[in-house]
Amino acid sequence: MSRRTSDYDESDVRIRPSRRGSRPRSKDRPAHEEALPGFVTAVDRGRYTILVAAGVGGRRLPERVVTAMKARELGRKGIVVGDHVDLVGDLSGGPDALARIVRLTPRRSVLRRTADDTDPVERVIVANADQLVIVSALANPEPRPRLIDRCLVAAYDAGLEPLLVLTKADLTDPAAFLEHYAPLDVRHIVTATGASRFQGLNALQQALEGRVSVFVGHSGVGKSTLVNGLVPGARRATGVVNDITGRGRHTSSSAVALRLPGEKGWVIDTPGVRSFGLAHVDPRRIIDHFPDLEPGTALCPRGCSHDEPECALDDWVTSGQAGPAGASRLESLRRLLRARSGESD
Repeated sequence: MSRRTSDYDESDVRIRPSRRGSRPRSKDRPAHEEALPGFVTAVDRGRYTILVAAGVGGRRLPERVVTAMKARELGRKGIVVGDHVDLVGDLSGGPDALARIVRLTPRRSVLRRTADDTDPVERVIVANADQLVIVSALANPEPRPRLIDRCLVAAYDAGLEPLLVLTKADLTDPAAFLEHYAPLDVRHIVTATGASRFQGLNALQQALEGRVSVFVGHSGVGKSTLVNGLVPGARRATGVVNDITGRGRHTSSSAVALRLPGEKGWVIDTPGVRSFGLAHVDPRRIIDHFPDLEPGTALCPRGCSHDEPECALDDWVTSGQAGPAGASRLESLRRLLRARSGESD
């Protein structure tokens, strides 16, 4: 005869042991002391191409390229081209080998941009670069000074040294364009194609030696053509400019780091851009890159944007304390401030 529910008491209840076990979870993560360092050269849909140096970690292994994925303990931490990471797992570099990225080394520099000047989401383009190479054609397509100004602001904000590279000088004289940037004292290199293909390439090679250099520019300016000339075998796709729109076709779909011949440095080629949002840049930091003008801001009213009638920099320049180039330098500062705010000159 079965017992009724009311006949049971609490002594009849049996507690099933938990299948998860009684040992408390530890917050300690594996130390991964055997992890080897690597340099991220490409990123593609959650897979990372990483160069592991020869003989690191006491292992007699040749330099090799491995494919890796991000370990779960890194969470949402992003990894980009130029990052230095630590790896575990299969580091043989074979076609079916897959390693894991377990640590991200602190970055010494970060180049960012946003979709536009109102977008709060920052997009990290490259990490650990030394200089930003801003590539612009002098013709076909026409140069875009406002985009160049925005790239300069991004370079200054990231602590990168800017280098302006002008291509297609065989189509037009660069003198007038360079005069526009003379007050900013930006280094520049002029290149040309045609009968003397890659004229100016030797000067560019010297400027890149011993550095990690990021190439940026809008489509069709000859950026990938330059990279192919600098790194034989790079095989970066090149395109043509549309005769109707005057715009180039996107030929690079993702950033990639390429080592210069003789291991003399790295070139990071990035996809062509048509906009460069600066929502992440605090305009107050731009003045730091004008040491001849910065002392004059001490007399500015509170919250001065340095581009308004009450700005004390006008009197500072008029008095001659900013030097003979003070007026042109002040105009360049305000040009960059307007570029950051999205205003037209």
